[in-house]
Amino acid sequence: MLKTNDVYFFDATEFEDIVHHYLNIGKLSLARKAVKLGLEQHPASVILKLLQVEILVFEDNLDAAVKLLTEVEAVEPHNDEVYLQKATILSKNSKHKEAVSILKESLDYVEDPVDVWAMMGMEYMYLDDYENARLNFAKCIDVDYEDYSSLYNIVYCFEMQDKQEDAVRFLNSYVDKNPYSEVAWHQLGRQYFELGKFNEALRAFDYAVLIDDSFIGAYVEKAKTLEQLENFEEAIENYMVTLELDDPTAFVYSRIGECYEQQQNFEEAIKFYKKAVHEDPLLDRGWVLLTDAYYSLKNYHKALYYGQKAVEIDDANPVYWRKLANIYIQLELYEEAANALMHCVDLGDIDIDVYVALADVLLFLGNYDDALSILVKAKSTYKEFAEIEYRLCSVFMMIDKIEYGLLHLKNALAIDYEYHHIIKDLYPVIFNNELIQQTILNWNSN
Repeated sequence: MLKTNDVYFFDATEFEDIVHHYLNIGKLSLARKAVKLGLEQHPASVILKLLQVEILVFEDNLDAAVKLLTEVEAVEPHNDEVYLQKATILSKNSKHKEAVSILKESLDYVEDPVDVWAMMGMEYMYLDDYENARLNFAKCIDVDYEDYSSLYNIVYCFEMQDKQEDAVRFLNSYVDKNPYSEVAWHQLGRQYFELGKFNEALRAFDYAVLIDDSFIGAYVEKAKTLEQLENFEEAIENYMVTLELDDPTAFVYSRIGECYEQQQNFEEAIKFYKKAVHEDPLLDRGWVLLTDAYYSLKNYHKALYYGQKAVEIDDANPVYWRKLANIYIQLELYEEAANALMHCVDLGDIDIDVYVALADVLLFLGNYDDALSILVKAKSTYKEFAEIEYRLCSVFMMIDKIEYGLLHLKNALAIDYEYHHIIKDLYPVIFNNELIQQTILNWNSN
């Protein structure tokens, strides 16, 4: 009919089947045309009008949907689909409590309440009422044990309530009744993993892959569990299975690399990290893993190259800048190290180690004023820290403010006397100063 503009007669149920077919395969424009043709031949068809409402709702044309739904409701006020579409429209308008009320009302009239329970479960989840959400999804499971969508939602509700133990009890009860559900075993394994019960998790994942030997998610989770049990060889084997079952992913390549690195096999680790970044060049984690691997091998030039790649992808990550700073220090590129550490501070990384490292680098470069500024800033956050006080002592001594230097030295000695060796390690000239030596000696004798 669409191709030739000829008109053929179909009865209403045939149009309904055609519309459902197009909706199921996601061809909305063809579904819309089928409804239009159907209503031209069957203008009184309530079902076709409801399908038109469904399409309008899907397209977010809610005003038109409400208008048409009102017409249908006047004819069939207790039609199941009328209630469901009214609830859907309310939900799209973020009126979730009103949607729940409509759905509760519909339970007095619908023949099959499963869809209503599922919708109520979703509305309760939007309201963060996970208890009522879970109870409604549980009703769906009681009717159909293969309703995995509801099963996932039940587990999600337990997780949002931090009730992993309850989730375990529920899933164990579920697999007792449905022992060949690989999905349930997989979910049970995930809960055990979250609880740190790795042997129990491994057993659950074993059942999942035994039931379905092509279940990629279960192999991945099993491999992650084996990593926790430090069985890296078997973890690698399970990750490798996923590469045989589906296209390779950067995630799996990087996990395999990490397993090899745990075994101190850096050559194989680097090979898989490179596969990861080849698979996904924008995966900053892959570049970071390469950076760390080469840093561990003391190949600082290659570590620098890969570290810069990570920063190019995410220059707002202070962890990456800190790694770069460490590499620059190893390569004796102190100005670059200072810039990298300053980036950390600018990005909100105010860990004392960052402040101290930045101050040390600035002092080494002879930037005493900048070093002093950083240490004063650090002291406003870390008020009684020997690491800061000893460095303040040193910088004041360097700029000939002896009185301030000795004051901070006394503060430092009061906080941690044993740590005074840091002055000798970093600034031996200051340490050998007679006033410094005398102050330390006097403190020790007291």
